Amino acid sequence: MERLNEFIDKLYEKHQDLSEFMPDAGEAHLFADKLIRLLFPNNPCDKKEEYRLRFRELGLTLEGLIVSLGKNSGVIPRDQAQKFFITVPEVYELLVDDAEAIYRCDPAATNLQEVICAYPGFYAIAVYRFAHLLYRQGVPVLPRIMAEYAHARTGIDLHPGASIGKSFFIDHGTGVVIGETSIIGNNVKIYQGVTLGAMIVKKSMASTKRHPTIQDNVIIYAGSTVLGGETVIGHDSVIGGNVWLTESVPPHSVVYHTSTVKIRNSKNNDYYTDFSI
Repeated sequence: MERLNEFIDKLYEKHQDLSEFMPDAGEAHLFADKLIRLLFPNNPCDKKEEYRLRFRELGLTLEGLIVSLGKNSGVIPRDQAQKFFITVPEVYELLVDDAEAIYRCDPAATNLQEVICAYPGFYAIAVYRFAHLLYRQGVPVLPRIMAEYAHARTGIDLHPGASIGKSFFIDHGTGVVIGETSIIGNNVKIYQGVTLGAMIVKKSMASTKRHPTIQDNVIIYAGSTVLGGETVIGHDSVIGGNVWLTESVPPHSVVYHTSTVKIRNSKNNDYYTDFSI
């Protein structure tokens, strides 16, 4: 017990130092969900004043989350919360465009309500856009907590530092990874398993552009990987499934991967000889 008590004493002292920059992750998750539900409600408020009240409550929640970052974070909680909510109308318009793009491009989508309520791609994009707003304001830690919450829920990893244009469409979404310095234009469509990543992962490259640029009207199909900060996918290009790209392609390109498919009779005794298990 003496050893445990010594450990508790040391842990207590250590946590006094950590307490000022460890925002409540659960509260941050709840903030993101409440904001989405307020912008796209299943039960609209009866009065305008109720909307204003809910926005004020969310403003206080955000202010409290920023306060928990501590005085050394370099941000003023009330100013940052107000700045965030002043820009929310612009984010809302972007999200409407995103939802409409998903509905327009996905033949399985029956209406906008289905997209907003059920599509993991829309949810991940919504949380990303809120987190990106805070990231641009210079708020530390909190944007990443929000982005990783959406990542855990959807399997879609959108770094809040990435720059993503309007009418963004992620279909299915599981396994999509978009790195911090990625730049994505307007009307881009990305399918499951796509990675926009870095060629080399080194801490010394933290302040450099490590991830690719995807110009307007590009489609990237499932399983493709595009790497490198100097890699640019020209506008109106199509990247086929399972493509590995580490160099730029000009506008209006069609890039595809060729594989060999063999079909044989399962009664053949040599059927398993070239399988890797």
